[in-house]
Amino acid sequence: MNSKTPWENLHWALGIGVILAAIVLIISGHFKALADSTFWAFLFRVIHIWSGILWIGLLYYFNFVQIPSMPKIPDEQKPAVSKVIAPSALFFFRWGAASTVLFGLITMFYNQSWHNTPVAIGMLLGLLMAYNVWFIIWPNQQKALGLVEADADTKKKAARMAMLTSRFNTMLSIPMLYGMVSAHLPQQW
Repeated sequence: MNSKTPWENLHWALGIGVILAAIVLIISGHFKALADSTFWAFLFRVIHIWSGILWIGLLYYFNFVQIPSMPKIPDEQKPAVSKVIAPSALFFFRWGAASTVLFGLITMFYNQSWHNTPVAIGMLLGLLMAYNVWFIIWPNQQKALGLVEADADTKKKAARMAMLTSRFNTMLSIPMLYGMVSAHLPQQW
C-alpha cells in the first residue's frame, strides 16, 4: 500500500489549495459574481499578491538566510546550495517577479489605480526591482553558480554584483510595499 499523502507533492498541495479556495467561493456565494468584472479584478489582485509573496519571500530568503549563511557552510557542503537549492529558488524568484508584474499591471488597469500616487510609486519601484531580477541578478547568478562558463575572478565579481543588487531590491521592497498597501488609506491623512 502506498502511504504517500498529497502534501508530499507540491503540485497536489497547490491544486488542493485552489480547490479549497473554490469551495470558499461557493460557500460564500461569490460564485454569482463570476460574470462581474469586479470579481475578475479581485481575482487578478489575489494572483498578484500571491505572486508577490513568492517573489519577495524568496528575495528575503536570499538576503536574510542564504547570503548570511553561506560563509558558515563548510566548502564541501556549498555545492548543495549552489548547484541544487539556489538554481531552483532563482527559477521561482524570476518567475514570481514576472507574474507579480503581469498581474499587477492587469490589476492596475482594471482598477485604474495608476492615478493613485502611492500605487504608481510602488509600481515603478516594482518594475525597477523586476528589471534588476531579470537583467542584473539572474545573469550574474548564472556566472556565480557556474551555470554559464566564467573564470574564478568573473564568478566572484558576478556573485558580488548579484548580492548588491539583491540588497538594493530588499531596500526598495520596503517603500514599494508601503506604496501598494497605503493606497487604501484615506487621502486626508
